[in-house]
Amino acid sequence: MPITDKNILSRLYFVAGCMFFFALAVVVKLITIQVADGEKYRDLAEQRTIKNFTIEPKRGNLYSDNGSLLATSVTKYDIRFDAVTPQHKVFEEHIKPLSDSLSKVLGRPSSYYQNLLRISRTNKNRYLLIARDLGYTDYIRVKNFPLFNLGPYKGGIIVEQETKREYPLGGMAHRSVGYERVDDQGYYTRVGLEGAFGDYLRGKEGHRLKQKIAKGQWKPITDYNEVEPKDGYDVVSTINVNIQDIAHHALLSQLEKYKADHGSVVVMEVATGEIKAISNLGRTKSGKYYERLNYAIGESHEPGSTFKLMSMIAALEDNAVDTSDVIDTEKGVISFYGKKVRDSKHGGYGKISVSEVLEKSSNVGMVKIIDGYYRNQPEKFVNRLYNMGLDEELGLPIKGEGTPIIPHPNDKSRWSGIALQWMAYGYGVSFTPLQTLAFYNAVANDGEMVKPRLIKEVREWDKVIYEFDKEVLNPSICSKETIRKVKAMLENVVESEHGTGHGLYSPNFSMAGKTGTCQKDYRDKSKLNYISSFAGYFPADNPKYSCIVVIHEPDKSVGYYGADVSGPVFKSIAQKIYTNSPLIDTIEELDKERDEVEKDYEAYYAKLRKQYKEMPNVEGMSGMDAVSLLENMGLRVKVEGEGAGKVKSQSVKSGESIKSNQTIVLQLS
Repeated sequence: MPITDKNILSRLYFVAGCMFFFALAVVVKLITIQVADGEKYRDLAEQRTIKNFTIEPKRGNLYSDNGSLLATSVTKYDIRFDAVTPQHKVFEEHIKPLSDSLSKVLGRPSSYYQNLLRISRTNKNRYLLIARDLGYTDYIRVKNFPLFNLGPYKGGIIVEQETKREYPLGGMAHRSVGYERVDDQGYYTRVGLEGAFGDYLRGKEGHRLKQKIAKGQWKPITDYNEVEPKDGYDVVSTINVNIQDIAHHALLSQLEKYKADHGSVVVMEVATGEIKAISNLGRTKSGKYYERLNYAIGESHEPGSTFKLMSMIAALEDNAVDTSDVIDTEKGVISFYGKKVRDSKHGGYGKISVSEVLEKSSNVGMVKIIDGYYRNQPEKFVNRLYNMGLDEELGLPIKGEGTPIIPHPNDKSRWSGIALQWMAYGYGVSFTPLQTLAFYNAVANDGEMVKPRLIKEVREWDKVIYEFDKEVLNPSICSKETIRKVKAMLENVVESEHGTGHGLYSPNFSMAGKTGTCQKDYRDKSKLNYISSFAGYFPADNPKYSCIVVIHEPDKSVGYYGADVSGPVFKSIAQKIYTNSPLIDTIEELDKERDEVEKDYEAYYAKLRKQYKEMPNVEGMSGMDAVSLLENMGLRVKVEGEGAGKVKSQSVKSGESIKSNQTIVLQLS
């Protein structure tokens, strides 16, 4: 069929009509996008090019009880350069003086910076890194350099700040000071004081708009923040740096001597419950020690003989015995259902008084006291322990407190035919070191049990926001008469010639306490180890501080008894606190031989008392002592190496003049 003009014209109309409707659809869609969905797409485009970045606030400082820094936030600054922003004339006018200034502060030749800046301008680099991690003083200097002093819009300077957490004491008390971290999902990990009081320290985030530029980089749109960050409050803890240092050194020395796996020590103020020192050291594969876990708060274990104090108080309160009653320990071995209870002294102690049962730490004697009175009413013994609050957690703000365990006869999963007898001398029950100490502290405090406390107040600059006072957990764990009796027993543990702690006795200052030697992993004899402990207070007649020392898995070939392993740590702490800060008028400066730890400590104080205008020589000092000394001189200290080691080298040589806010790097061995 021949194609006519009419057919051609019809087809053209059809094509034209299709094109018209297609164009109309496009116009309608454009109008819809602009009017109906315009805001949505504009927001989407802006999200891809403009982003609101979070600015972390400066975390509040954590202080010791006398104002020494335990943790602080330091703001660091990165300086970048937008090479496209400055006009050509301005760039050429200032590039030489800017390069000269950068050379003086950052150390590289002026020619290097001139070349770097010109190449960046040629390549249209809008995010050139100039300097990283500047302190505030250097940041202010760089910000006022030629060209940069014109600001971000004319001079092209880009300033980014980041807050970093620093710990002046290094490894000492690291676990107790702790940290707070948050992951991408917003979950927090809270450890130690930093974690416990994060709500005060954390502050509030700020926000700053940035625009996406080349190569996926983000540049601040303005030189100010949309929302300014609010700094966190400062927290004043109860930790005393000097006592912390004493406790740390004493524990470390004994762990090394006995090649133990780990250990902890806590020193607490009797009247207030303020924790003055808490040290937790664990052994690494290389044989060195560091703050690995918070054993004092989180590790619950069988206490062994330190629990005999609790058993004795229960027996005295229920009039099961009196201190002068005589107990026949026979030949030092008795059996229950085929299980033997033995005294550490071969052949036993024979017939001894109830007081001597505690003083000599007779397992047989203590079991015979408890079994003889409570055999047919074990719930009465357990309920007495419950009434003293021993089954309850202390309710500490620090996460991870271990749960105390005292089985009840109604609990068939834990109770057995020998549960009562084994409980009498500290097996089948479980406490953390701090829970045990809180009870001993209550005895020292005439029966009033106070909650261990790690914080004194929260401050904003010089203004006190919150103040934390003593909190009483139990106004009276037992009668005053029972307290009087057990205090005399605990004092005799050290003073009496037959007391298990007599080796710690000193005529120059008084101590009271109880030794503990507990078997660990005893169900598998091939894995048998020991936990050595000593809990008590000093001075014995007017208690100021209570203290517990627990050392796990000492080398059995060196020794494992509590009096030998943990007792000397307790004595060393008490001795040094007496020596440096007499607690009663009759105590004079002691003249005695000092071990290696004491020499280190005295060397530290000798240096601290001097007024330095020149850098002292700290090589050979312990890392903790050197940090404390230099921080007290107003210097900023960075530590490299093991926190428990000695100073191998110092970046600023001794004899050089000290500058304000000077930083010194210590290399530890």
